[in-house]
Amino acid sequence: MAPHPPLLIEGRVLPYVSLSSVVVPFVTAPVPALPALPALPAPAALVLYRAHMADSADLSRWGVDEHCLSERFVRASGPGGQNVNKVATAVELRLDVDNAPLPDEMKVRLIALAGSKMVAGNVLLIDSRVHRTQGQNREAARVRLAKLLIKAEQRPKRRRATRPSKASKEQRIETKKQRSTVKARRTRAKDDE
Repeated sequence: MAPHPPLLIEGRVLPYVSLSSVVVPFVTAPVPALPALPALPAPAALVLYRAHMADSADLSRWGVDEHCLSERFVRASGPGGQNVNKVATAVELRLDVDNAPLPDEMKVRLIALAGSKMVAGNVLLIDSRVHRTQGQNREAARVRLAKLLIKAEQRPKRRRATRPSKASKEQRIETKKQRSTVKARRTRAKDDE
């Protein structure tokens, strides 16, 4: 194939891109600027930040270090082929909540959130056997612990006692009356004797 003469557009020389036997000029166009994203309100931005932090499994922000955690490796079921029967890839990550350097109210919320993951003596047990390697399971267990700690860190909103408005009471009674009439019409008319 003979070389093509250079293509001039707006005084610029553009290279040719050959697609098999078809020759197409490669045109570079300026990329339009992306519109600015709206600023997130503070709570939403905080939730996104916390979710990002949980993915990195950085437990040091709560003061939880290697001395607070204990790990035990066991044989896992699931993916891994014959390797499953030979290598202990599943990890049991334990955190002694009573001795962890967490605020007391956070400990109470953590115990409530953990539910059946709490074993004797307020020890949080996180079991990870999803991945084929020990390292991936260790990281997955730490990410799950970080997500639990993020949830326990958030104080629940206090409920403000409210009363139903007069209009909502009337609407509820009207709806009940309508349902009552619908159901009353379903009954058979009694034969008058």
